Amino acid sequence: MAEDRAAEGAARGAAEGAAEGAAWAAERTDLLVSLLLLSGVVLLSDALRRMLLRRLPGHSALYAHAAEFVCTLQLCCCTHELRVLSEVGRIERRLAHTLTYVVAVVHGLTFRGATGNPACTLVHTYRQRLVPAAALCKCACQFAAAAAARVLMPLAWSLGLSGMHVRHEASGFRCTSPVDAPLTAAAVELACAFAVQTAVTHTRTLELKYRVHAVAAVITTAVYAGGARTGAVYNPALAFSTQFRCEGPSLPEYCVVYWLGPVLGMLGSVLFYDWLEVWKSERWR
Repeated sequence: MAEDRAAEGAARGAAEGAAEGAAWAAERTDLLVSLLLLSGVVLLSDALRRMLLRRLPGHSALYAHAAEFVCTLQLCCCTHELRVLSEVGRIERRLAHTLTYVVAVVHGLTFRGATGNPACTLVHTYRQRLVPAAALCKCACQFAAAAAARVLMPLAWSLGLSGMHVRHEASGFRCTSPVDAPLTAAAVELACAFAVQTAVTHTRTLELKYRVHAVAAVITTAVYAGGARTGAVYNPALAFSTQFRCEGPSLPEYCVVYWLGPVLGMLGSVLFYDWLEVWKSERWR
C-alpha cells in the first residue's frame, strides 16, 4: 500500500510538473508572438513613413498629416497589444513595464517629429507653431488612426497566432476599464500628462538618442504610478482607441478622464514653464 501511494504521488508530481512546463512554454510562445507582432507593426509603419517621404515633400502639410496618421496608428496598435499581454497574458508587472519603456523608446526614435497626441497638438497651437486649421486637421488624422487601430487589431487577433489571442477572441475582445472614480482618475491623467510634458519640455535641448530614454523613463514611471487607476494613457486619441470601448464609465465620464485631464495637464505644464521662465528673468535683472 505504501508503495502504491508513493507511486501515485510520483505520478501526480510528474503530471503537475508537465502541466507547469506546458503552461510556461505557452506563456513564452504568447510573448514571442506578441513581440513579433509589435516588431511587425513598427517595421510596417516605418516603411510607410519612408514611402510617404519619397512620394511627398518632407515639409509639406500633406506629409505632416499623413505622418501623424501613421505614427498614431503605430502607437495605438502597439498599446492594444501591450494591454492584451498585460490583461489576458498576465505577464509579470516588471516585464510589462520593461516592454513599455522599450516601446516608448522605439516610438521616440521613429516618430520623426510627429506626436500622435491631440493634447500635444493643442500645445503646439498654443505655442503658435501651428495655425488652428492645421491643428484641427492633425487631430482629425490622429483620431482617424485611433479608430483604424480599433478595427485592425481585432482582425490581427482573430488570426489566432497565439493562445492568448485565441482566448481574447473567445471573450469577444472584452475589456474592462480600470476607472472607478472619474474625478480621481481625471486627476491621475492630469498628473501623468503634466509629468510627461514637463519631461519633454526640459529635455528638448538634448540629443535625440538621449532624450528618448529620458522621456521613456518618465512615461514608464507614470504608467507604474497611475496605470492601476486609469491605464496612464494621457493621450485623447490613444484613449479613444484603447479605453472608450471598454465596459465601465459612461461616455461623458470617459471624456472628462481621458480628454479633459490630459489637455489640462499638458497645458498646465506649459503655462507653469512659461511662468517659471518669466520669474527667473525678473529675478536676475
